[in-house]
Amino acid sequence: METVRAWIGLGANLGDAQHTIAAALAAIARLPRTSLLGVSSLYRSAPVDAEGPDFLNAVASIETGLAPEPLLDALQAIERDHGRERSFRNAPRTLDLDLLAWDALELRSERLTLPHPRLRERAFVLQPLAELAPGLRLPGLPPLDALLAACIGQRIERALDAAALLALSADTPATTAGAGAR
Repeated sequence: METVRAWIGLGANLGDAQHTIAAALAAIARLPRTSLLGVSSLYRSAPVDAEGPDFLNAVASIETGLAPEPLLDALQAIERDHGRERSFRNAPRTLDLDLLAWDALELRSERLTLPHPRLRERAFVLQPLAELAPGLRLPGLPPLDALLAACIGQRIERALDAAALLALSADTPATTAGAGAR
């Protein structure tokens, strides 16, 4: 299979969220037939449709030879390695990895919808995605700046620049099972 570019949303609001996101980036970079191409800054935002502490969020760009569902399986395995529990919808979490887009594919299956179905409603996804790929046009969606303008009331602030996040991920083991789970 040829490689494609995919976009992954990373988030956490339990434990040492910054460390967990850095470790998740290291784990993503080590997936088979996958290269980490870039990462946005790390952003702090209030939970959307959820309760709990503020989230830290980022977006990563990868080149991968994994098909969408095997990539989703790999991302969910990384979540489990970091103590993710799916106790209820929008529960606070040690790690959340969302496959936001896989090339120009539009997909609707029982397990996966691409582009991510709630991407358009969330500044904590759109802001880092626009930072990483300002001209990106996702299939079936308006331009990122138009989507982001519709989320103007959502609080989001840069917590750590992209270079510092990448450096932290290079110094962090890819698996820290249970680290940050509290």
